[in-house]
Formats: sequence, C-alpha cells, structure tokens
Amino acid sequence: MGSVRILFEDEHLLVVEKPAGVVTHPARGHSHGTLSQQLSGIAAGGDPQRPGIVHRLDRDTSGLLLAAKDDRVHALLQRAIAERRVRREYLALVEGTPPSQTGTIDAPIGRDSRVRTKMAIGGASARQAQTHFAIERELGAFSLLRLWLGTGRTHQIRVHLQAIRHPVCGDPLYGTPGTLGLSRQFLHASRIAFEHPLSGAQVEVSSPLPSDLEAALELAQRLS
Repeated sequence: MGSVRILFEDEHLLVVEKPAGVVTHPARGHSHGTLSQQLSGIAAGGDPQRPGIVHRLDRDTSGLLLAAKDDRVHALLQRAIAERRVRREYLALVEGTPPSQTGTIDAPIGRDSRVRTKMAIGGASARQAQTHFAIERELGAFSLLRLWLGTGRTHQIRVHLQAIRHPVCGDPLYGTPGTLGLSRQFLHASRIAFEHPLSGAQVEVSSPLPSDLEAALELAQRLS
C-alpha cells in the first residue's frame, strides 16, 4: 500500500495524489490505512469520521483528490462540486472504440439488486448521473479516453462505460480482469481544476499515469 503525496497545499486546502489500493476513508472492512487517516492532523472539516474529505476515489482508482483544512472551506468546496465548478478529469483505457469522438453518458445509477458491491444503471434508489468523454487515442482493440464528471456517483465512470459496452480495461467488477496484465481497473484521476474558494485564484493540478497503467498503455500501443 502506497502513501499519499501532497501536490498542492496552502493554509486552507490541499490536493493529494492517492495511489491505487488506498481506501479514501474508513468504511466497513477498511478501518486502517485510509487516505483520511494518512492526512490526520492536516485535513479537517466536515464529517469527523472522514475529516477534510470532500470527494472520494474507489480503492483501486489512483489520482487526485481535494481536501479541506477547516469546516468553512470544506462546505465551500462541497458546494463548488455540487454546482459543477470543480473540473475533475480522468484517463481510462477502455475496450473497443466509442462511435463518436466526444459524448455524454447520462443515465441514473443506483445499487445493483443482485450484487451489493456493484452499482447499476437504474438500480435501487438510482440518482441522476452524467459523464462526459473524449477519445484521446485509438489503439486498435482499445481506446484511451479523457473523461470529466457532471456528477459524482459511486463507480460512476466504470458503470457508465460498461453501459455503452466499452468497459474500463482490467475492471474486476464491470469489465474483464487481467486485461493487458492489469491487476486493477485502468482509471486515473489525472487533473483537477477549480477556483480557490477564498482567494478566487485558479488552481490546477495534474498527475501523470502511474507505472502500472503506463505499462498497460504501452502494451496496448504495441498490440495496435
């Protein structure tokens, strides 16, 4: 399990880079080694069980997360996300190639009625969900997509890509495990951009693909 890196920090907030395998905050079955615990004493605000955490990433999704340092900033950042003023971009390698260079997947997501660890289009207590995408690179049997969120539902990108029949490579829940030698889904939160809630300055942070995803991408290129 890797440690979290801080890529941007001031007296009000921070942007961190979460490695794959780290759970964002304590939950059933994951009580230790979480991102929120690693940020103990730095991040604050909001739920005391997950201090400072403004949004989350799945355990095996790597990349950028925004955290607050006090209640006021936590509330302002959550409002900015709810109002879609925080740009959260992801890179995903998917099976096949979508029929258009850009697009929007707009379909409600809820809990899968048969498998409780999964989410599904139109599942129980489904909520509106929107994911935008653009093709970055076509690689024969695979495509590298850049995606950005209109909403932030659990497993949103993974469920939406499965729904259009282009699942994330290596995804053990919604795709084919082990594709291109992957031990997890090829999904990385690569860029976050927002207006600082207090200073008004534009903050933009990027994160390169980690080595395991870079190796899978290189293999996909050789096979294309």
